[in-house]
Amino acid sequence: MLHLLADQTDRGVAITDSSFRILYANRSFRDFLDPAADEMVGKDLRSLPLSPTSRDSTWGRIEKCIAERRDFAENVRLCSRSGKDILVTANITPVFDPKGSELEHVVAVLADVSRTRLVEDLQREVLAELAADSPLDEIMDLLCRRVESLSPGVQCSVITVTEDRCLKVVAGPQLPASYTEKVNGLPVGPTCGSCGTAIHRGEPVMVEDLFTSPLWADFDLSSVPAGISGCWSIPIKLRTGKVAGTFAFYFSSEHRPTSWLESIVSACSDLCAIALERFETKSRIARLASIDTLTGLPNRSQIIDTLCDAIAAARELDEPLAVLFVDIDHFKDVNDTLGHSSGDHILVETARRLTVQLREGDTVGRAGGDEFVVLLRACGIEDAARIGRRLLEYLSTPIETKNLNLTMSSSIGIAMFGDHGADAETLLKHADTAMHEAKREGPGRFRFFTEDLNRRSHDRLVLSIALREAIQAKKLRLVYQPQVWLTTGALHGVEALARWRDPIYGDVPAPRFISLAEEYGFIDLIDRWGVEEACGQIAAWRAAGVAVPHVSVNFSPLSFRNGDIVDMIVETLHHYGLQPSDLRVEITERVMMDQHPNSFATARAIEALGVRIAMDDFGTGYSSLSALSRLPIAELKLDRSFMLSIEQDENARALSTAVIRIGHSLGMTVVAEGVETKEQVDLLRALGCHAAQGYHFARPLTPDDLSTWLAGRPEEQPNDA
Repeated sequence: MLHLLADQTDRGVAITDSSFRILYANRSFRDFLDPAADEMVGKDLRSLPLSPTSRDSTWGRIEKCIAERRDFAENVRLCSRSGKDILVTANITPVFDPKGSELEHVVAVLADVSRTRLVEDLQREVLAELAADSPLDEIMDLLCRRVESLSPGVQCSVITVTEDRCLKVVAGPQLPASYTEKVNGLPVGPTCGSCGTAIHRGEPVMVEDLFTSPLWADFDLSSVPAGISGCWSIPIKLRTGKVAGTFAFYFSSEHRPTSWLESIVSACSDLCAIALERFETKSRIARLASIDTLTGLPNRSQIIDTLCDAIAAARELDEPLAVLFVDIDHFKDVNDTLGHSSGDHILVETARRLTVQLREGDTVGRAGGDEFVVLLRACGIEDAARIGRRLLEYLSTPIETKNLNLTMSSSIGIAMFGDHGADAETLLKHADTAMHEAKREGPGRFRFFTEDLNRRSHDRLVLSIALREAIQAKKLRLVYQPQVWLTTGALHGVEALARWRDPIYGDVPAPRFISLAEEYGFIDLIDRWGVEEACGQIAAWRAAGVAVPHVSVNFSPLSFRNGDIVDMIVETLHHYGLQPSDLRVEITERVMMDQHPNSFATARAIEALGVRIAMDDFGTGYSSLSALSRLPIAELKLDRSFMLSIEQDENARALSTAVIRIGHSLGMTVVAEGVETKEQVDLLRALGCHAAQGYHFARPLTPDDLSTWLAGRPEEQPNDA
C-alpha cells in the first residue's frame, strides 16, 4: 500500500543507499526525467540532470546538509531528456541507522513548481497593472492573453454586467468582433448562453456542445469562432457576494478543460474579482465627484463640463444656447421652521419638476444649496423666456410636506451664449447675476442678463467690501433725530440713524448700504454696532446731564431671526449701566411679512426685558393686523410718505387717520415721520397723533449738536414747535 501511495502522488519520490545509488523511484520521479523504470534503478542520484550552471554548487550544498545531519530544501532546475527545463522543489533527507552513526539511505522528494510559478507570474503581472491604475479593459485583455498562452487551444473572455442587467464584453482577444457585438446587450437570464446563465445562477456553467444546448438556442451561432464547440463560464463574485461578471473559456473537442486549466481558473477568478471591485469603486467615486447625492442631478463641476461641451457644439453648429440659473425663494425659512428633512424634500421635488419639464437634449443640475442650473440647447431668447415663464409657473405648484401644502416661488436668471458670454464660467456668473436681480424685484420672476446688471453687480460687490472694512474700522457713525410730543412740545426721544461717508464713494445713503449688508450677510454687524454705539452715547448724555428719554435703534428683520440679539442687548445695557427703558428697538413691517417663528419669539423676548419695540414705516407694506396684534408693539410710526400729501389729499389724510386710530385702539404711541411744516403739525395734533419727527423740528444731529439744540429750546411748547 505504501508503494501504491508513492506511485499515485504527483510528487517524485526516490530512495537511495548510502552511496546515493537509487533503489526505488516512483512514477512521478521517472516522469520528471522521462526515462523508463529500469533505467532509473541503480543510477547515482548525483547524476540527476541539474542545470549546468549550478550543478556543482547545488550538490555541494546537498552533501554539506547530509554531513550536518539536516534536510536540504531548495528550488532547483532539472533538464529532462526531452529538453524541457523543469523547476522543482527538492527536499533531500538523510536517514541514519538506529544508532544514528551511519548513513543508510537518502530520500529525495521532487515537486514540480513550474506551473505554480507560471500562475504566480501571471498574478504578479496583473496586480502590477492594477497598481499602475491601468484601464479595466487593458487589464482583462492581458489576463485573457496570458491564460491563452498557458493553455493553448483555449480562447478566453471576460464579461461584466451593466446596471440594467445586460452583458458587456470587456475582453476577448481572440473572439471575432461579430461575436462580441451579438453578446453585448443580451439580458441576463436562465437561457442566456453560458455566461448569461452563469451570472443568473451564480454558479459555473459548462456547455460541451453549443449547437445542441438549450442554453444557446436563442443565440445566433453563425458568429461563433470556427472550431469552437463548447464554453465553460465561471461567475466572478465580489466580496459582497454580488456576481459582477464571468470568466469564460471557449474550447474545441480536442481542447477540453483540464485540471491545469482549473488551477488557472482558481487563481484568475480572484484576479478578475479584484479588478472589477476596483473598477466599481473608481466608478462610484467618479459618480460621487460629479453627481449631487441628494437629487441625483449633475453637480456644479459636472455642469461646467457639460456646459463646455454644449458651448463647443453650439459654436460648431451655429446654434443658440441658453443658461438658466434657478433659485428657490425663501428656502432658508423652510429649513429653519420645518427642518432640513422638509428642505431636502423640496429640493428633490424641485429637481424632479425641472427634469420633467425639459426638452430632450437639455440638462439640469444642482449648483449647490437651493440653486439649480438648466442648459437649453438650440434655444433662442424667445424660447428661453417662454421656458423660464413655464418653469416659474410649474415650480410654484404647492408641495406637500409634513401635512402642509407649501407654495414655493423661484427666481430665474437667464444668460445667452454669445450675447452674454462665450465660456462656461462667464455664462454661469451672468445667469447668477440676472437671478439675483430678479430676486430683488420680487419673488417668482425671471430676468435676462444685461451689461448694466453686470456693472451694478460689480459695483455692489466692491461697495460691500468697502462697507465691511468700514464696519471693522468703526468708520460708520450715528446721528440722532429728535422726536417731539405734539401736545406739550417736550422731547419724546431720539432716533439713531446710521451714516457712512466713504473716501471714494462719498456719502452712501443708508438704505443702500443697509440692503448691501443684508444681501452679503453681515447686517448683524451693523445692528450690533448700532446698539453698542447708541447705548454708549445715551450713557454719555446721562453723565453730562443731557435729558434724553430714550434712543431708538433700527434693526434688520434678518437680525430678528437670530435670538442671539436678545443676549447682546442685555449685555450692552448692563455694560453701560442703563435701564431697558433707555433703549427702543425699531423694526419694519418686513418682520411681520417674514412670518419667521424666530422673529416673533425674539420680539417677545425683547419686550420681556422691558425694552419697548416700535413699528417703523407702518402702512407702506402688506402686513396683517392679526400679526400686528400678536407682536408686542408699543409704538407705531406713521411713514413719511403720508406727509407728502396729507394736507391736500383726502385719501392720504384718511389713511393717516386710520393708522392713528389703530394705534389708539391697541394702546400704542403713534409717531409721525417726515413732518416739515406747521400745518402738518396742526393737522396731526387734530387727528390725535402723539408725537412727530422731521425737519420742522430738527434734522438728524450729531451728539454735540443735539445737546446744543436741547439747551436752546424751552422744555414745553404746547402750540408751536
